[in-house]
Amino acid sequence: MSKEDSLNFIEHIIENDLQQGYSKEDLRFRFPPEPNGYLHIGHASSICLNFGLGEKYNAPVNLRFDDTNPAKEEQEFVDAIKRDIEWLGFSWAEERYASDYFQQLYDWAVEFIKNDKAYVDSQSSDEIARQKGSPNEAGIESPYRNRPVEESLELFEKMKNGEVEEGQHVLRAKIDMASGNMLMRDPVMYRVLHKHHHRTNTDWKIFPMYDWTHGESDYIEQVSHSFCTLEFLPHRELYDWFLDQVYEINKLRPKQREFARRNLSHTVVSKRKLARLVEEGVVSGWDDPRMPTISGLRRRGYTPESIRNFADSIGVGKRENLIDVSHLEFNVREDLNKKATRVMAVLDPVKLILTNYPEGKTEMLEAENNPEDESAGSREIPFSGVLYIEREDFKEEANRKFFRLTLGKEVRLKNAYIIQGESVVKDDDGNITEIHCTYDPESRSGSGTEASMRKVKGTLHWVSAKHALPIEVRLYDRLFSDPAPDTHKDKDFMEFLNPNSLEVITAYGEPGLRNLETEDKVQFQRIGYFTVDRDSTKDKMVFNRTVPLRDSWAKLDKA
Repeated sequence: MSKEDSLNFIEHIIENDLQQGYSKEDLRFRFPPEPNGYLHIGHASSICLNFGLGEKYNAPVNLRFDDTNPAKEEQEFVDAIKRDIEWLGFSWAEERYASDYFQQLYDWAVEFIKNDKAYVDSQSSDEIARQKGSPNEAGIESPYRNRPVEESLELFEKMKNGEVEEGQHVLRAKIDMASGNMLMRDPVMYRVLHKHHHRTNTDWKIFPMYDWTHGESDYIEQVSHSFCTLEFLPHRELYDWFLDQVYEINKLRPKQREFARRNLSHTVVSKRKLARLVEEGVVSGWDDPRMPTISGLRRRGYTPESIRNFADSIGVGKRENLIDVSHLEFNVREDLNKKATRVMAVLDPVKLILTNYPEGKTEMLEAENNPEDESAGSREIPFSGVLYIEREDFKEEANRKFFRLTLGKEVRLKNAYIIQGESVVKDDDGNITEIHCTYDPESRSGSGTEASMRKVKGTLHWVSAKHALPIEVRLYDRLFSDPAPDTHKDKDFMEFLNPNSLEVITAYGEPGLRNLETEDKVQFQRIGYFTVDRDSTKDKMVFNRTVPLRDSWAKLDKA
């Protein structure tokens, strides 16, 4: 494959610009989030794209906060965004804010008015919307469109000084009310908001709109390529028109180009809908491990590498599509398989008693930490005559395809001995409370004896009952049962919530688990990957399930 063939279409654009006169020193990219919520998996793709281009071309990437709506933006979100980007492994060249440019944007807007390219409109937002027409019908000019320049300048000054009420006036660009692109029909540049801003406090009473702010901010920062998602394609004409009004011939002119959004199944990524999940208490917060936010994925146990690998694997394209969440889960399994320490924990315990094991004896058995990583070493785990195993790993009677424990048949206990089921003890309701087995003392794993080499069809995990550490395990699953919960026009997305998205149980783990730290990753053998939650204390360890070892949804989604 040639270098050209391996490039995505975004890289082709950059390479073509380099051939057409751009130098590598001209390249500068940016990631421009609005601090009105937490970043989600969709943002992660954009982060990986922009910062990945920065790494590929050794070019600076700015982090610029689009902080032009004080009604929704908070410092909490600024801090969370910075934390998420750093956790993903990226560094920005400069930290910028749209609010850094409020004065320059205002000064340019004044020039627009003076040059008859903008005017103050005193209509309501509803009146303005009605007069914009439709895609098939030209708009109607505002009665204020030809307001005298001096009058617009005076009103704009009053807007800036807070001398008018919210909604009383707006500043509109004077472009073309008959344009086929409705965004070009005299778009609003400024509105009045008497709100506290997280950086400028109450200094400004007017705030610029996105379309006016974004391209000019790119221009001020001399961003070479402004990559955004496909819904902004109609905005490109306006982006360019605004640049035309301020562009100076000796400066770099930014280019807006668009790529398709990648949607993830079984979730929603609209900030408004995510906020609703938080506000209505469906989840515990923006970092709930069921949320598609980067902080939620982090708390669930996803690694930065798994998210970056996911973003790289889906690439960038020109058409939107729905990516199955199983592909994201595949990436975290692949990464954790290389990194996670193997440990034993029993989620649904039943007591197993080795009737011929010396009473009161405890021995330490060696267990490999990670067969995928020789440098991971090994650890010792205690073994005794009373153990816990998974209830589902035993059946009194079973067919030939059941390779776990049953009466009269042998299985191996992981890292330990071969055992054989002998009898059971039941309570008054018929529930099994104890399984009695015998063990072969010559069959200890790794001992080199002939018995240790004996092949049996099943291997079970276990924990020693008297050494077992009680742990809280949070079994997280997909938040929505429907692959595309927000695409049903006649139903609210909340109707598709998965009632089994969280189950909290008490389990038993090997005693060494108490030494783990927050966000440490482990594989509960034969069960799945888990991470230590920040709610853990010295007295109670809490583990979040990241993913099961296998995709349990594959057959359900095909049904």
